[in-house]
Amino acid sequence: MPKMKTRKALAKKVKISGSGKVLRRATGQNHFNAKEPGKVTRRKRSDAPLPKAEAKNIRRALNV
Repeated sequence: MPKMKTRKALAKKVKISGSGKVLRRATGQNHFNAKEPGKVTRRKRSDAPLPKAEAKNIRRALNV
């Protein structure tokens, strides 16, 4: 059986943390951010963890 290819588009969108969590970029960062309060802006800077069910499928696609 041949080796599975990594889904490159997905690999660019997610990151695997040191503890093994699958992290994604926070949503809503592209535009209209000037009207957001500072608290929301700071929250958008950090990466958001994905739910375990989704993380399992992503790991399979990334061959991790």
